[in-house]
Amino acid sequence: MDLEVELDTHFGIAHTRWATHGEPSALNSHPQRSDKNNAFVVIHNGIITNYKELKKYLNSKGYEFESETDTEVIPKLIKYVYDNREREDLSFSTLVERVIQQLEGAFALVFKSHYFPGEAVATRRGSPLLIGVRSKYELSAEHIPIQYNRYVIIKKVALFKVTSDTSGDGKAVEYYFASDASAIIEHTNKVIYLEDDDIAAVVGGKLSLHRLNSLAGENPVRAIQTLQMELQEIMKGNFEAFMQKEIFEQPESVFNTMRGRICFHTNKVILGGLKDHLKEIKRCRRLIVIGCGTSFHAAVATRQILEELTELPVMVELASDFLDRNTPVFRDDVCFYISQSGETADTLMALRYCKDRGALTVGVTNTVGSSISRDTDCGVHINAGPEIGVASTKAYTSQFVALIMFGLMMSEDRISLQPRRLEIINGLRILPDMIKKVLTLDNKIKSIADELYQQKSLLVMGRGFNYATCLEGALKIKEITYMHSEGILAGELKHGPLALIDKHMPVIMIIMKDACYTKCQNALQQVTARSGRPIILCCQDDQEMSKNAYKTIELPHTVDCLQGILSVIPLQLLSFHLAVLRGYDVSLPLPALSLWTLIT
Repeated sequence: MDLEVELDTHFGIAHTRWATHGEPSALNSHPQRSDKNNAFVVIHNGIITNYKELKKYLNSKGYEFESETDTEVIPKLIKYVYDNREREDLSFSTLVERVIQQLEGAFALVFKSHYFPGEAVATRRGSPLLIGVRSKYELSAEHIPIQYNRYVIIKKVALFKVTSDTSGDGKAVEYYFASDASAIIEHTNKVIYLEDDDIAAVVGGKLSLHRLNSLAGENPVRAIQTLQMELQEIMKGNFEAFMQKEIFEQPESVFNTMRGRICFHTNKVILGGLKDHLKEIKRCRRLIVIGCGTSFHAAVATRQILEELTELPVMVELASDFLDRNTPVFRDDVCFYISQSGETADTLMALRYCKDRGALTVGVTNTVGSSISRDTDCGVHINAGPEIGVASTKAYTSQFVALIMFGLMMSEDRISLQPRRLEIINGLRILPDMIKKVLTLDNKIKSIADELYQQKSLLVMGRGFNYATCLEGALKIKEITYMHSEGILAGELKHGPLALIDKHMPVIMIIMKDACYTKCQNALQQVTARSGRPIILCCQDDQEMSKNAYKTIELPHTVDCLQGILSVIPLQLLSFHLAVLRGYDVSLPLPALSLWTLIT
């Protein structure tokens, strides 16, 4: 494919990720088509959970499948609906309405068809989707109304004072369908965020939004919002990859998370999104913190300090497991939902589960206008800035800081906790400078990666405040390097993992001067007794660790509950360097930024 070729077309769709089902191949990639004539084509973010049933039904009707993807049932299904329509004038958007009523799972979809030339239809449920709008002409309104026509040709509502014109007089309007604002910021900063089961249709250069049915209390319009994001925020600059750039942005991203929220002169912490609900939160009987992957690890990292500062029991839950167990939730519970994108499907389902049971819901996200930020009762925006890299880095440390700030706000009126609060606030004040010092270790960490990159496995162990760091570091290594890596609680070493230790097994140990220091030394003795060669993350000038370690990475010492922010950064850097040395492109596959473009 020649990517430099200019095409004379007004509508194109594309996808930047491999299919979730089947091997990475051209056949399994998007767009997926209804037949060899490309009567209908579709691109899809998400997973269709009932695709096997739909595929079996469509097979029985004579439709042949080419790929292994779950997505292929969608264009086949819309072709089936089209072939069996009851009248000739059925609109494209009505066909899409009928299709999505048969789909289960999560999806953001854009449809194209040669039966409806120049038309585009997009819809979402559980996966993010927004519309960017670009025109050199002034918008005639700041919102677009939702229409609730069912199974009729809908009246189109123009957003602009001028309509699309392809005759060459320059009055063109452009629409961009994308799953993330970062994908379109270079084209426009005007966006409309779609909600679940919204259907957007573009016909004759005019955009309309409609739904099958209205819901009680539902907003009847979708606002046109102006993005605050700048183009340079999503450019790599002089870095090799977005992940590397975002690791080095952490002094700024952590500062931005605290900016305007902590007054270091008065030691006050105010999270504006929570202050109106603070009394209700203080009256709750427990906190439930829910997330997936890196966001779950941020919850694990802060659970101990949240319990200490709030004096409430804190449950930390993986969203998928939380749902599988049908966990009891009560009206006097407060449930936190942590997600960088604010669109994580399992976390969203857990949110709806808890809302149905009357719990107060709190979102902790990095994306304004996301589903979690809209659907929760209150929340905190972590202000980490756009995260383009596949593996989350700066969002993790900003989530970490945001949750600690919540604990500080909750404990402001507790006299017995004031010395502890002051210690943490002083630690937060110098945290960006501490992170800068850790980043100066990059060359040393690269030299360690030079020794490890040919290994097949890597263990990371620690305990207490640093256990979450082990989990997160191991996840980064798995995610980016495709090397097996396991985060181990050092207190569990003798209950099985010790059998893996020998002189050939790389072991990273996190041993900081905190309440678990002596216990971690015991684990270190067990490792060295098995001829292990531990690489130890320790505090600066810790001579005891230097004597027993194969190599040390010496980190600045800070408050125990903040040490995990400093200790995770060397593991982020290590995973990046390991991936590069193993020959992987850290920037691919891209995150959920599938750029779906329609230009009229």
